[in-house]
Amino acid sequence: MPSQIIRAERVEKYYAQPSENRIQVISPTDLAIEAGEIVALLGPSGSGKSTLMRMLTGLSVPSAGEVYWHEKPIATAEVNVSIVFQSFALFPWLTVLENVEAPLKARGMEAGERRKRSMKILDTVGLDGFQAAYPKELSGGMRQRVGFARALVVEPEVLFMDEPFSALDVLTAENLRSELLELWQKKTIPTQSIFIVTHNIEEAVLLADRIIVLGRNPGHIRTDFKVTLSHPRDRKTAAFTQLVDYIYKVLTQPDAKPPALPTTPSGKAASGSRTPHYQMLPHARPGGIAGLLELLLDHNGKDDIYRLADDLAFEIDDLLPIVDAAQLLGFLTVTEGDAAITATGAEYANSEILRQKELFRTAAVEHVLLLRQIVRAIEAKSDRTVSEEFFHDMLDEQFSEEETIRQLETAINWGRYAELFDFDASRRRFIRSAKMRAEEDEAFQEAE
Repeated sequence: MPSQIIRAERVEKYYAQPSENRIQVISPTDLAIEAGEIVALLGPSGSGKSTLMRMLTGLSVPSAGEVYWHEKPIATAEVNVSIVFQSFALFPWLTVLENVEAPLKARGMEAGERRKRSMKILDTVGLDGFQAAYPKELSGGMRQRVGFARALVVEPEVLFMDEPFSALDVLTAENLRSELLELWQKKTIPTQSIFIVTHNIEEAVLLADRIIVLGRNPGHIRTDFKVTLSHPRDRKTAAFTQLVDYIYKVLTQPDAKPPALPTTPSGKAASGSRTPHYQMLPHARPGGIAGLLELLLDHNGKDDIYRLADDLAFEIDDLLPIVDAAQLLGFLTVTEGDAAITATGAEYANSEILRQKELFRTAAVEHVLLLRQIVRAIEAKSDRTVSEEFFHDMLDEQFSEEETIRQLETAINWGRYAELFDFDASRRRFIRSAKMRAEEDEAFQEAE
């Protein structure tokens, strides 16, 4: 049986509220990291990927549950992990060698020994000859290599990586991924396991022996499965494409039961997700939704989301909110990673702006509970206004304060576009829109 290095048992993260409710960030979760595997953690923005990683490393204490390091509570164990972050986080006043030596110096290692070990790891990651350079003299890729070297020089048992390639250009990122995989397979680097947080689905399928996909609101494991594709992995093979499409489907259908894996690897889909009272509105603008639908029309009304993202040079976190918004409004459907425009979506894409507003207005009231409630609250008030705080108080029972603000911002943007209501920013109040006033005046005149 593989050796478990880290084991999380029913860990969760939440924040207490003044009321009896609490903001749940991570729901009770079981997770283990075993020796000899690369684990990739995927999930949409706001699903708690970094929060979960910080709990597994001991940087953050779970609100409930326990994390174990070799079956000892992590708070009392001698944990040997390193983290590579998205930002290079180098000390600009130190040389490359001094940056790599920094964690060894902090541990009190003798100067000669830390220099010897640091030079060896610099050579391993291809930075031999740059030890006297300063970070400002290096390219982005080379600075990230320094970050790798600094993380590896302490010889961590588990190397954690939080979006390590996202700040790099495509070619540099691809090169570093290949080099990391080569170092791992040749056992050149002194680590037993790698845990990488990423939003790049292809990156996960290229590197990982096991992939975990999180859902959000609160964060929970949607699926956890082994990848049995042999290395090197070819993006053009059917098996690779099927896995990418499978993960896209899991990400784009958050309320559906995770589908069966397209290949033979066994995996388990975690249970325990809950249906929220309010849908989480994707943070997409109407213009972006219209642009996506127009692009789909040019592709005969249907296309693979993976190819769309590639054509647009979008990361998954850039495209998914627009796809989610269009799907929520009934303008498209997503099946097996393929987005298909609906009849209403096609009409929306082909219409003039006034007709688009009408279609958006109808879809928003029909499909979005928050917008429907705002409209009804305005209509129910004699002064035709309602305080933003009223809806803020309801939303923050379900979402964090930051997400509550973002939800309201999106609702205001959609409502204004659809002319469902106006918003008085100085008074922080939703008010009857000019269109609603005109319709009421017209109805009053007809009644007379």
